[in-house]
Amino acid sequence: MTVYKAAEEPRRTAPTPDPSDRSRSRRAPGIPKTIWAMVLPAFLLFFFFHTVPVLTGIFYSFTNFAGYGEWRFVGFSNYVNLFRDERVFSAYRFTFWFALVSTVLVNVIALAIAVGLNARIKLKTTFRAVFFLPHVLAILIVGYVFNYMFANSLPTIAERMGITALSASILANEDLAWVGVVILAVWQAAAFNIILYLAGLQTVPSEVYEAANLDGASSWQQFLRITFPLIGAFFTINMVLSLKNFLQVFDHIVALTNGGPGTATESISLLIYRGGLQGGEYAYQTANAVVYLIAIVVLSLIQFRILQRREASF
Repeated sequence: MTVYKAAEEPRRTAPTPDPSDRSRSRRAPGIPKTIWAMVLPAFLLFFFFHTVPVLTGIFYSFTNFAGYGEWRFVGFSNYVNLFRDERVFSAYRFTFWFALVSTVLVNVIALAIAVGLNARIKLKTTFRAVFFLPHVLAILIVGYVFNYMFANSLPTIAERMGITALSASILANEDLAWVGVVILAVWQAAAFNIILYLAGLQTVPSEVYEAANLDGASSWQQFLRITFPLIGAFFTINMVLSLKNFLQVFDHIVALTNGGPGTATESISLLIYRGGLQGGEYAYQTANAVVYLIAIVVLSLIQFRILQRREASF
């Protein structure tokens, strides 16, 4: 009997790793050239059209540059004079008061409309388009329409109804002109806030409301204990963006009052525009813009931190 032995296969040995390959594997992969090609143009555009003007403005805020002609360094004198200028203080008082009132009103109104729209009204998609319409309209055009309403239509209607307090244009009244600006700003800004709140309400699971109904919770209790805490992030975003946008109010005032009567509705942005580009105070108003920028950033950060803590407390 012949016994056949299987031929032994040669033993395969693992190749000795190359130290250069090991070091190459430790290195993080490089950024693809495609990403550089996409990011670099955007970065350059942002740098030259945003960062460079900001740095140039900060530089000129330490000079007496009038926007033309020669200039020289004056140090911090522009910043010191800002705190002695009553017109600047008046503009800041009006702007912050306007931003505070408008921010509260627009979020209350937008949240109420969004909750009602999400809970009871059919054809939600159609109504979303209707409510979002004011956001896509040009502020100046809408502002001139509101100007005509406040100056002509409303006084005529009030006179026929015997309401003497509104028989004259509120835009010509130093004590009431800001109300017209608030109405226009809130009407236009509520559109964007409504859409954000509607998006937040879509994230709340319906099972939570069903459980609350079984426990006998009222609609108001469901809003306070379920809806509002669960859309806290959207409330934070709306509050921060609203305050920031209202602090930069410009078009609404130009269309309605142009800062009048007198300087009763003159915002900081309008003051910077008038003094810097029309009044030969380029360096002075640039310093005002720098202070204004710092104020907006600080207020936004403080507001963001406070609202985030409120979210965590729920």
